[in-house]
Amino acid sequence: MSKFWSTMVKRTEPYVPGEQDNRQDIVKLNTNENPYPPSPKVQEAMLGEMKRSLQLYPSPTADELRTTIGRRYGLTKEEVFVGNGSDEVLAFSFMAFFEPGQPIRFPEVSYSFYPVYAKLFDIPYEEVPLSEDFTLQVEQFFQSKGGVILPNPNAPTSLYAELEHIEAIVKNNPDQVVIIDEAYIDFAIESAASLIRKYDNLLVVQTTSKSRSLAGLRVGFAMGNPALIEALIRIKDSFNSYTLDRLALAGAKAAFEDEAYFKESTEKIIATRERVSATLEQLGFHVLPSQANFVFASHETASAESLYKQLKEEGVLVRYFNKPGIDNYLRITIGTDEQMERFVGKLKEILNQ
Repeated sequence: MSKFWSTMVKRTEPYVPGEQDNRQDIVKLNTNENPYPPSPKVQEAMLGEMKRSLQLYPSPTADELRTTIGRRYGLTKEEVFVGNGSDEVLAFSFMAFFEPGQPIRFPEVSYSFYPVYAKLFDIPYEEVPLSEDFTLQVEQFFQSKGGVILPNPNAPTSLYAELEHIEAIVKNNPDQVVIIDEAYIDFAIESAASLIRKYDNLLVVQTTSKSRSLAGLRVGFAMGNPALIEALIRIKDSFNSYTLDRLALAGAKAAFEDEAYFKESTEKIIATRERVSATLEQLGFHVLPSQANFVFASHETASAESLYKQLKEEGVLVRYFNKPGIDNYLRITIGTDEQMERFVGKLKEILNQ
């Protein structure tokens, strides 16, 4: 530990992302990336932008992209904020809406970046236990002193909380901000964005990394009451006015404009997810009912850690969490049908041994 470190650095426990192994022969099912490329219109838009004005700064307000996103959800640009990936948007949200000394709540099994942000910004937190079946204990999120953040669908469990439960949490925290992290919502039933004009304390955060195949471009966004959006803008502009570059702005806008491509790719992933879930169950796995682009599964006899290691040796990467309560589960990203066939084939070989 360096003597030059600030107290903020000393209390950090950085987030550990999934393994990044980009060898061509690897089946990479560990980081919830979309297996399909983005819309061809994305590349078109980015190539066009490259020929124009890269010597100039991008728009600090990103009005065109915010307007395009808002239009899809029936909102104005004043109700939309964009940032460099949803992780940055979430970090800004912690600074904008949560206070040091006021404990926030999030699920005990949840996105592991939340405690990282909380420690970084000196915000105490309460981890709310899930039910035995990994569903939310909704009432336990009511009347939080500092606010609430939770993913829906949850990660890594893949479970979706019905909109009525999300609304109950928002309604029962009238004086605090409730952040619903919807990274995987396009593979699920319905977004909480429909509640934004009903509740001024609701912030919905989404990303283009999953359903729109833009993990490499880093574009996230938040939707909420204009006062919440203004708070995020104030935080952003106190750090960096230009968080999104010209290529990202052009590419993300094109991705939102190609709705047909978006629907086709998400429907393919959902169909593959259902087939893989059924196959895993036949192989002796308990598979949670996923509403994401991954499944969370535990085998009745084989250890999750052992399966993870053996699959890795066979060139298939899945995610294993060595944490109490979920240490016998694997999180498996849904890839192409060909990738999933190879995964299932290797899995069968291991189980047969």
